[in-house]
Amino acid sequence: MWKVLNISDKNYKGEKMSKIKVGIVGYGTIGKRVADAVLLQDDMELVGVTVRSYNYRMISAEAKKIPMYTWPEAKELNGLKITGTFEELLKQSDIIVDCSPKPKGVENKEKYYVPNKKKAIFQGGEKPDVAEVSFTAQCNYDEALNKDYIRVVSCNTTGLCRTLNAIKSKYGIDAVHATMIRRGADPWDIRHGPINAIVPVLELPSHHGPDVKTVLKDMPIFTTALSVSSTLMHMHTVTVDCKETPDVDEVLKLFENTTRIRVVDNASMVRSTAEIMEYAKDLGRNRSDMPEIVIWKEAVGVTGNKLLYMQAIHQESDVICENIDAIRAAMGFEDAKASIEKTNKTLQIDECKNCAKSVF
Repeated sequence: MWKVLNISDKNYKGEKMSKIKVGIVGYGTIGKRVADAVLLQDDMELVGVTVRSYNYRMISAEAKKIPMYTWPEAKELNGLKITGTFEELLKQSDIIVDCSPKPKGVENKEKYYVPNKKKAIFQGGEKPDVAEVSFTAQCNYDEALNKDYIRVVSCNTTGLCRTLNAIKSKYGIDAVHATMIRRGADPWDIRHGPINAIVPVLELPSHHGPDVKTVLKDMPIFTTALSVSSTLMHMHTVTVDCKETPDVDEVLKLFENTTRIRVVDNASMVRSTAEIMEYAKDLGRNRSDMPEIVIWKEAVGVTGNKLLYMQAIHQESDVICENIDAIRAAMGFEDAKASIEKTNKTLQIDECKNCAKSVF
């Protein structure tokens, strides 16, 4: 089970901070996970989530006793227990985490959040200009302090930012070339899969490279992307031209010591995205999630100043911890390290990091 830990309020600006009241718009793949994560934070209170229609997700929210507030265009709710209206959710919340499908977030901002002077967190599907800052906690937490609108970047961008930020801090970076091998659909999604094809993204660069630059402003990155017949995870192949010559063992140690990155190896029989997700189940993770970016020991190599590695991205969960940290940053919690560590502990991130890495 996840753990609830106490956190000092001394890092909040001004007077003693009461619990942050969080409302969530959208209860899909991301929204339901953010709701669960908020419930674990001792400095946050989940006011509730929006409901648009009767479905299994809302049935599960009701079973968890999560308050539900009707969206203005809500359809037949089939007897779901409703706490109030969306307008009431807005009034009671200090901040909204908008987990609507793109481009609904920007529409909601202009229609609801700006007129009501309500802070909001948006997801990576929205364009960068929806917010004042694009966000990855371990890269630019301070930039998001006290902002009204923050955009948590996409799952793939989050993964690239985490590992590239670590490499840049150690070796410096002259250039990055990366290919996103994307899952065709989420596991529950019957509308976009299965597909019997490899589908290239016919634009260069893919949107991931420019998106990384919204967080790591001067990152010299070029990306390509394609989709394959899988629902489990994304995979990246990354080539980094470093300013200083890297060493494989040193790079592995760097990744092992960087938060929200997990190193696995062939000897432990974690050889595929399927086995990563099975490993997450065996760790007892909520919803079998793997929010860490997973790197294989044997898939890290060096030739000259070039560093090559492969990383796997669990698209359903790696941004959840970022949303929690973004809430704190928006509300003025100044200690990035304390926020990240608290979020990690409550979500079991970084626990047993070397359990699937051979000791030999």
